[in-house]
This record gives sequence, structure tokens and C-alpha cells, in this order.
Amino acid sequence: MKPCLPTHLCLPALLVSLGLSGCISGGSPARLWLASPAVQSAEDDAGTIVSVVSVSSVPLVELTSTVYEPVLEPVLEDPTEVRVDEILTSPVLGDKDFATAVDQWIDYWRGRGSTWLPNYLTGMGIFGESVDSVLAENDLPPSLRYLPFIESGYNPKATSHASAVGLWQFMQGTATGWGMEVTPLIDERRDPVKSTEGAVGFLLELREDLGSWFLALAGYNSGPNRVRRILSQHAPDEQPTDSLFWALRGHFPRETQEFVPKLISAIIVGGSPQDFGIEPVSVERFAYDVATVPDATSLDVVARAAEVSHEEIERLNPKYLRGMTIPGQASSIRLPEGRGETFRVNYAKIPAEERVTVVQHRVVSGETLSHIARQYGSRVSDIQAANPGVRARYLRVGALLIVPVAPRVRTSVAAGGS
Repeated sequence: MKPCLPTHLCLPALLVSLGLSGCISGGSPARLWLASPAVQSAEDDAGTIVSVVSVSSVPLVELTSTVYEPVLEPVLEDPTEVRVDEILTSPVLGDKDFATAVDQWIDYWRGRGSTWLPNYLTGMGIFGESVDSVLAENDLPPSLRYLPFIESGYNPKATSHASAVGLWQFMQGTATGWGMEVTPLIDERRDPVKSTEGAVGFLLELREDLGSWFLALAGYNSGPNRVRRILSQHAPDEQPTDSLFWALRGHFPRETQEFVPKLISAIIVGGSPQDFGIEPVSVERFAYDVATVPDATSLDVVARAAEVSHEEIERLNPKYLRGMTIPGQASSIRLPEGRGETFRVNYAKIPAEERVTVVQHRVVSGETLSHIARQYGSRVSDIQAANPGVRARYLRVGALLIVPVAPRVRTSVAAGGS
């Protein structure tokens, strides 16, 4: 069915026609699953434990060393249970001006936005089911699955001009407040699982604090303090509602004024992509095995042990910024589904001093790329390839570089030598 235009004449009916009328049932796109992981472990030749966990969707429980049968269980006991979507049942959707704003965003997706639309839909195809599960577990509106669609195009590596990062576009301060680690080595804003858990917690808090979903979404986009200030200045005695946000929209930044109409337009487009010239594509679900490595390990070493491509390991582990896990502590690594046992066997055979093929080097005064290359048995061209944009003549003191390490010097580097 083609979306009827202008949308303000039929927006609620359009959402109904797309199966997005504000509720979901057992057959809805928001599939609700808990993963029961299967865990294996073995000692390597150095006595360290390498554990492998098979995950068929995003795990919603803390994983332990207990061995589970790999069984998927539906969250809803009653498959006919209906959950009302408060966003899609908002009375503001019947407002003519609101629907006109949605019309304009639909025109955007038909025009300039059509360039990115296929990639956005593909990303949602990969990660959307995982997001659905966490939203359902926390009883949040299923339509919030489209928030990463408009925030990042479902790209875990997306970075905004304001330095917001990941699927949910977290700023660093907000991310750390919701339990995400952000350091020069790791950025969990780029982790689809960790960032989704943080986003759901943040959205729950915003909804409870600000009193309506439209106000909560405004707070997500422009910050809750701005929303509180606008409410205090312009409607101190009014009950917080979606309609109040829409009435006060002129006091918000332009991006925030458009945020909810853009979200609704994404729901319409994502619910019927064929009407926008996009044929449904088949994508691999976000399924993986999880291994725990005992110390710093380069991602290329992980790839070789799992017998898969380096690119595949990087795709599954976007949180690792420097091509290696964290030195001095155990770290989890995602592997392509079914590769956990292969990795466990092969990794245990790799001597500890050969598990790092790159190191992180902090530039000190007087150093040049040539000096650093000689120190690690590397080449200047290799260092430049590992650090795009680095300028040999203008090394900044204190800058962190990723340096490939020659096999003959790995033992001394691993021991802390040079």
C-alpha cells in the first residue's frame, strides 16, 4: 500500500496500514527473545582460562561459568499479549502541523535521504532485533527501535560533529554515567549491546523525569536540563504532555523541533521500504560467540585463531579502538557464530609473547617516526598506515600511536622492555 499524501490527512490510518498502530502482538516485528548461552572453557599451556560463550541474540543476563543448553525462550508468556506503544498512540499524531512536518521528512527520505536509506535499513536489519529485545524487556515503546535509525543510521562507528558516538549517539559524559567505558583503547559507545542497555536506562529516566515521551525524546536530543528550563520558563503550571512539547516547540533548537516528526517519518519508511524504492534485503542476524582472552591480544591474532578475516573480527568488536584488547586484564571478544571452539583450541597454542602484534606507544619529546620504528623493528610506512593522518614532521608529544611489532622484539615488548 502506498503512503497517502499529504500525510496530515491520514497519518494515524497510515500507521495502522503499516502494522504500526501503537500495539504489538506475538507476530509483530518486535521479536522478544532471551538468549541462553552455551559456555565452554579450557586451560591453555600457560595455565590461563579461555572461555567461549555462544550467543544467538543479545544476552540480557549476566553470563557466568555455568553451562547452559543453547535454547531460545520467548519473553512473553502469552503470545497474544498486546503492548500499547505510547509514542504511536500520542494525540499529537492527529495534529495537522505535526503531520505536515512528517510529510516534509518523508519528502527528505524520497529525495536526498534516499542515498543513505539502504544502508540505514541494512543496519537496522542487523541490530534491530537485538534492540527490540532490550526495549521489550524494559517495557518501552517498540517504536524506539527507530531512534538509532535517525541518530546514526544504525552504524556503531558513527561520530557526529559534536563528538557523539555509536548507534545511540552518546556524548562521553552521558555514556560514562550509564556505565560505558570510554578510554583511548576502548569506547563502549560503539558496542551495540552495551550502548543499547545504556540508552534504554537513559530513556526510562527521561520518561519518568519529564512526564511524556515527546518531552523525553526532546531531552534525549537536546539534554534534559534544556527541557526543564523551557518548561519552567514557559509552562510552569502545565501538566507535562506530548501536546505541551508540540505547543512549545518553537523554544527548542531547530533539530529538536524536528526530532519527533523525523522519528515518525522513519517509522513510516522503515515499515514500508518498498514504497520508497527499496527492496527488502536479507541480512545476517546479530549472532556471535564470545571468547574471553586473559591479556592484551591483537585483533589480527584473534582472527587467525578463529580462522576468519581480520575485517570480520573488527566488525564484531567496534569498541576496540587500537586494534587490540586491553593490556593487563581479561577482555571479551566477539567471534562469528560457530567459531568459538576453533578459537579456543587455536588460541591456547599461541605463546603469550606472540599474542600482540601491535603496541600502543606514547610519543615523548624528541622522538621521530624513524626512532619509534627502529625501537619496535617496524617501518615508518607501517606506522603511518596504522595511524591515518599522522604527520612525520609534526608528532605531538603525548600522542598515542599504534605500532606494529616485529616478531623478534615481541618478547621484550611483552616483558616491558624496548
